[in-house]
Amino acid sequence: MATQKMLKFVTLGKEMPEKRDASDRRQDFDEIYREFAAQKAAEQASRCSQCGVPYCQSHCPLHNNIPDWLRLTAEGRLQEAYEISQATNTFPEICGRICPQDRLCEGNCVIEQSGHGTVTIGSVEKYITDTAWEEGWVQPGRPAFERAESVGIIGAGPGGLAAADRLRRAGVQVTVYDRYDRAGGLLTYGIPGFKLEKPVVMRRIEQLEAAGVSFVMNCAVGQDLSFAEIRARHDAVLIATGVYKIREIEAPGSGATGIVKALDYLTVSNRLSFGDAVAEYQDGTLNAEGKRVVVIGGGDTAMDCVRTAIRQGAASVKCLYRRDRANMPGSQREVQNAEEEGVEFVWLAAPRGFSGGTVVEGVMVQKMRLGPPDASGRQAPEVIEGADYLEPADLVVQALGFEPEDLPVLWGVPELAVTRWGTIKADFRSHATSLPGVYAAGDIVRGASLVVWAIRDGREAADSILSYLAQTAGAVAAE
Repeated sequence: MATQKMLKFVTLGKEMPEKRDASDRRQDFDEIYREFAAQKAAEQASRCSQCGVPYCQSHCPLHNNIPDWLRLTAEGRLQEAYEISQATNTFPEICGRICPQDRLCEGNCVIEQSGHGTVTIGSVEKYITDTAWEEGWVQPGRPAFERAESVGIIGAGPGGLAAADRLRRAGVQVTVYDRYDRAGGLLTYGIPGFKLEKPVVMRRIEQLEAAGVSFVMNCAVGQDLSFAEIRARHDAVLIATGVYKIREIEAPGSGATGIVKALDYLTVSNRLSFGDAVAEYQDGTLNAEGKRVVVIGGGDTAMDCVRTAIRQGAASVKCLYRRDRANMPGSQREVQNAEEEGVEFVWLAAPRGFSGGTVVEGVMVQKMRLGPPDASGRQAPEVIEGADYLEPADLVVQALGFEPEDLPVLWGVPELAVTRWGTIKADFRSHATSLPGVYAAGDIVRGASLVVWAIRDGREAADSILSYLAQTAGAVAAE
């Protein structure tokens, strides 16, 4: 019976895929987890309790049918497991690698709450889809019939690509515009290879191209092509640009050479993995080799920066964060990986300024303590007077998060409504903006968030666009 293959969490313990030794992984940008063997994947999947109320599924932004594909994996029915996984998630092999499962599905697993250790959902998801690629089960989403309507998508990140896939499968003509020379957005240039190897992303891009999606790269909207021109070319438009404007530190000395933005730093490192020649790396501007590196911030981007600096051969790497470990926004799993690789975390520390004049030589650090909760409900950091000190630094990376660009001004569309935070104002169900036929999805609407949320938004926006196209066609026919 199938049920005999499940409910093994009492006799089988939680087991993650083997992690490469820290001394080895410091030397390259390869992914740090080894592959699950078929037997181990089946064993870990069999630990699922098949509970009646699957909190793993309800806490997944995509509401992936996790219990069913775990059961199918335990039974060795991997192609069926992949089909169920793919039904709700456009890029399961990517989410299996980079989703913070400890905060989402795995963190809400029933057997984790009962003390038996969570089912390693993310690792099994990655195993299922990697197997599907190896076996040739992943095929381009070519439509059964072609439609005349076209949709322009601005932004080739996860939200835009998820929408492109869904629209193309429905037969719509899709063109994706992006400012970079390669599609993928932060999947390509923001997330380091040790978390997400770039061929994993590129093969999805190739599949979308094979399915008939057109890509217009090196296209900065508002400069190379106006927003009005894009609207004129298409029956509907989706804005999925993400948020790329870094929050900069406003403190004495912040304009010194050697103080750089996180995204600039990560983009250069990722370009090297493609074999690109990058002047800023060659001249040392965005190269940590031999330097005392200080990264300021406590999110996942900061974790990407500190671990990149280690691999570039930094003399030392320290991460300053103004709250404590329990209150940091980044994944605890990533913090552990960084510590194993040699990163030093300095908790309850914030920059007051920078020393060195035109070239940075150090960070003036003020020590903090946690006071009463602020508006977000988290304890607010307070300065401890008289506890300042100087942290020597040759390279300082600002990783304080991202903000939206002022798209109405950049694109010359003042009628495009935005929120007080600068994000695009869109209906939270339909993703429709203030402009007819224009939709928005992902970080440009919700602010800097997770890839899995961008995928969900892109899929939902695509469905709304399909409804809009049908209504428009109906109105034209009625005339």
